[in-house]
Amino acid sequence: MRPSPSVDPGFDVVVLGAGLNSLNLTIAFHQQYAIRCTTVVRVPVAMNERTVTSDLLVLGAEASDEQMRDALVELASRRPVGRPALLLTNADSLVDFIDTFREDLAPHYLLAQVDAQLLARLADKATFAEICEDLGIGTVPTRIVDFSRADEPGWNGTEELPWSYPVVGKAANTAEYHHVQFPGKKKVFFLESAEEQQDLVRRLRESGFTGRFLFQELIEGDDTFQRSITAYRSSRGKVTLLCAAQVLLGEHTPEALGRPAAMVTGDFPSLTAAAEKFLDAVDYVGFANFDVKIDPRTGRECFFEINPRIGRNSYYVTAAGESVARHVVEDRVHDRDIDQVVVTAPVLYTILPLRLVLRYVRDAALRAHVKRVARRGLRNPFRYGPEGLWMRAYSVISGLNFVRKYRAVYPRPTDTGF
Repeated sequence: MRPSPSVDPGFDVVVLGAGLNSLNLTIAFHQQYAIRCTTVVRVPVAMNERTVTSDLLVLGAEASDEQMRDALVELASRRPVGRPALLLTNADSLVDFIDTFREDLAPHYLLAQVDAQLLARLADKATFAEICEDLGIGTVPTRIVDFSRADEPGWNGTEELPWSYPVVGKAANTAEYHHVQFPGKKKVFFLESAEEQQDLVRRLRESGFTGRFLFQELIEGDDTFQRSITAYRSSRGKVTLLCAAQVLLGEHTPEALGRPAAMVTGDFPSLTAAAEKFLDAVDYVGFANFDVKIDPRTGRECFFEINPRIGRNSYYVTAAGESVARHVVEDRVHDRDIDQVVVTAPVLYTILPLRLVLRYVRDAALRAHVKRVARRGLRNPFRYGPEGLWMRAYSVISGLNFVRKYRAVYPRPTDTGF
C-alpha cells in the first residue's frame, strides 16, 4: 500500500542531473512515497521543469563542481535537524562528482554508491571483462590496446586482429576518452577492414590518447539480441533487486548509439544470477545496470559492461511493479535489508511509438509477444498518471521526432544493429 500525499515519509531526496536520467528516478519516489524530489541541474531541461515529481534547482551552465557542492551543502542546511536526505544521480560524471566530494557531502546526505577505487575499476571496460572472465561470466572476445605503451617494443596496437571484419572499437574508459579530439571521433566504431582499424589506431595516437582501447569481435544480431539488467545491492552486502529486460530498439544517433529506447521485461534467470554473482564478487554498493548481448550463433550471453548507476531507463523496473525507490530507502534511510525481489512481470517500456518499435522487430514470435504485452502493460514515463497535459503532449512530439531520426540514421533493421 502506497502512502497518501498527506503522509510525510520522514526523509528528502535530492537527484543530480537533467533529462530522463533523473526523471525516471523522481517518478519512482513520487509513485512510492508521494513526495517531490529536488532535482539539481546546471542547465534546465523542460521535462524536469514541468514534472510534478520534483522541484528544480538551477545552478547555471558555468557552475563549477565546487559551486555545486556548496549549493548541495546549503540546500541541506534548510532541512530540519535530524531529517535524512538521499543524494542520488544517474549520470557517470555526477557519480564521479559525488565520490570526489564524498567527505563534504556525507555529513549532510545518505549516499548509496561505491567508492573511488571500485568506481575506477568498473569504469574501465577492459577491467570489467577481466573480472567477468575470472568469475566464469561470458564476455565478448576482446583485444585490449594500451596506448600509454605505444612507444614500447612489441606494442600490440599494430598487430592483426584474430577475427574477421567488421569489428567493434571503443574506449575502455569513457572519462579518459572524453578529453581527446580527432576527426571522425565516435562513441562506438564499426570497423569494416584492417585498414580502417589501423587508421583509427593512428588517429588515436596522434590525438594524444593514452588510455586503453578495446577492439572486439562483432557479435551480430539486431537490437533485439541486447539485454539490460538493473540491480540494487545494499550497504550490508545483500542484492535486494534484480530485473532484466530484452531490448527491442535502441537509439541510433552517433551520440546515443546503444541507448535502449524500448524494452520488454520478463524472466531471465541466468542473467540475473550472473549479475548477482558479479556484484557480490566486487562487494558492490548501490544501483547497477548491466549491458548484455546474446550471440545469435550460440545463444551465449556476453556481458559488455556495468554502469555504476541505475540506468537511464530504470522506469521499466517500476513499471513492472517493483519501485526502485523502495530498495535504496530501506537500505540507507531505514538501515535494513529487505527480501530479494526478482522482477519477472512482463511489461513493455517504451519512449517510442509502438508502431515504430514493431517495425524493427523482425522475429514473428517476438512481435506477437510484444503486441500481447502492450495490450496489458505499455508504459511510457512521459505518460506517468499524475503528470499534466504538457508531459503527455511532449510524449507525442518526442515520439514523432524519433520517427524522423530513425528514418535518417537507421531506416531499417540490420543483422548487426549498425
